[in-house]
Amino acid sequence: MTQTLSATTAAKHPRHLAIIMDGNGRWAKKRHLPRMLGHQEGLKVVRKIVKTCGESGVEALTLFAFSSENWQRPPQEVNHLMTLFLNTLKGEIEKLNQNNVQLRVVGSLKRFKEPLCEWIEKSQQLTAKNTGLKLVIAVDYSGQWDIIQAAQALAQQVKIGMLQSEDITQDLFARYLNLSDLPPPDLLIRTSGEYRISNFLLWQLAYTELYFTETLWPDFNEEELHKAFLFYSQRERRFGYTSEQLSERNA
Repeated sequence: MTQTLSATTAAKHPRHLAIIMDGNGRWAKKRHLPRMLGHQEGLKVVRKIVKTCGESGVEALTLFAFSSENWQRPPQEVNHLMTLFLNTLKGEIEKLNQNNVQLRVVGSLKRFKEPLCEWIEKSQQLTAKNTGLKLVIAVDYSGQWDIIQAAQALAQQVKIGMLQSEDITQDLFARYLNLSDLPPPDLLIRTSGEYRISNFLLWQLAYTELYFTETLWPDFNEEELHKAFLFYSQRERRFGYTSEQLSERNA
């Protein structure tokens, strides 16, 4: 049975939740199934988690769907993932729009074929004015790429005389990163028992609470999500302050 959270705990849901959805291939392998079936099962979980986050008051959900390094996987698997992504956009975007979800896709996207790029653009435009859950899909994304593209944009501003190098502050740099208009993730969940962030949102995760679970992504469900929320609700987020200072600030 799914754990019910108290009103106090529910109030401490993360505003911005990030998830590294890991373990689809291993889930399939354990069942002697093709890896592609693992990805299809993982997609079913995405639908459930998006729904639960929207109902729980989470403002933004960022899912790491395909990293820049994933292009190194077998071509057959990559092609299947691209087809699955395209078909998912075609099949789900109207429902997302009806549920007031704003969809955004972040990443380089340069290696995507034209039909997929067209549907990404179409989906983002359709949901751009929605005011509910902000659903961010990170594809062909890496944290290092994100930082580099921000540095290049700022270097260009310096080159043409719009900025001086000494004008570049931490706050200014952050404005050139993807998701600069969203609060940094409060909680990162990684499934499948891996204990690393794998080049995901490197800048943005500076003070994020990290939750790791042995559960493979196709087995992740609402109960597992609530376990992560309970973990988050019990964390003291100090951001460099001491506990005593936080108590004084909140008094």
